[in-house]
Amino acid sequence: MGQKRIRAVVDGYVQGVGYRWFTVRAANRLGIYGWVRNNYDGSVETVAEGPVEAVNEFILELKKGPMSAVVKNVILSEDEPQGGFDSFDIKF
Repeated sequence: MGQKRIRAVVDGYVQGVGYRWFTVRAANRLGIYGWVRNNYDGSVETVAEGPVEAVNEFILELKKGPMSAVVKNVILSEDEPQGGFDSFDIKF
């Protein structure tokens, strides 16, 4: 199975509701590496890389979010896998 790398921008009520920590837990559970951060416009952005099947499951988790979030839109783009990550972190 190959690797997949995505960048996702999640819009909605996603800041101040534990969305970044939810993302970290999902990534760790699925064996995905990368990062997540809040953007100034109220969205949450993430770059994630890992096995194709795991990243596809991660995308489903992003669309769901934690119980207190309201995800309105997930804008996805796919990049060539580059490696370079050894964990999944919150960027501040």
